[in-house]
Amino acid sequence: MKIISFYSIKGGVGKTAACVNLAYLAAVQNQRTLICDLDPQGSASYYFRIRPASKFSGKKFLKGGIHLEKNIKGTDFDNLDLLPSELSFRNLDILLDDMKRSHKRLKQVLSLFNRDYDYVFLDCPPNITLLSENVFFASDIIFSPLIPTTLSVITLEKLFTFFRRQELDGSKIYPFFSMVEKRKKMHRQFMGDKRFNQFNFLKSNIPYSADVEKMGIYRQPVVHRSPQSPGSMAYKSLWNEIGFIDGMPH
Repeated sequence: MKIISFYSIKGGVGKTAACVNLAYLAAVQNQRTLICDLDPQGSASYYFRIRPASKFSGKKFLKGGIHLEKNIKGTDFDNLDLLPSELSFRNLDILLDDMKRSHKRLKQVLSLFNRDYDYVFLDCPPNITLLSENVFFASDIIFSPLIPTTLSVITLEKLFTFFRRQELDGSKIYPFFSMVEKRKKMHRQFMGDKRFNQFNFLKSNIPYSADVEKMGIYRQPVVHRSPQSPGSMAYKSLWNEIGFIDGMPH
């Protein structure tokens, strides 16, 4: 089982859309796939029309075991399940802080699925918190989308700085440009900046696309609803590129 997280310190960079569409592409290729929605906003859950059970909570999530198993929901797509977010997930950092070996708790919780899934995709909330550190420890691969603007670049540099200071493995971070508008001179300039050669930047980038935005209306992955759209083709290219990283044929 591979744990793939979609993480950015900065919000609004297309993280959830990437998670949802790439998880769908994994499932289409007969990979048993689970999306774990860790963001209390619950955007990934919303896209699949899934709500958490009334008694599900962040506390039960961290207990793991049967508390997770009975709250996993099937989506409308074969091989794709989802563990929905709940508003109390905003307190996961507080709950983790009270636990022993708190940095490793998420990995322990997700180990339950080793035999059930080929991929677990984590849609993560922004900011660097104790939950984020759990994500960093648990993940085999961390994909970090960023818009080609100054503030996004600064947050990426801060992420790599944090990894160095905490002696974490920064080689598992793979940034890619998201919500790209090539008609904008600044976007083109940032994407050609040689400073990025020091990072594991993916070659594929995701364009700013009305079709991707409409996922919130149709509540389906764009690669399912509009498979030939520019956004869909970009996600497919990104997924194929990921295949060279994780060693799985895509």
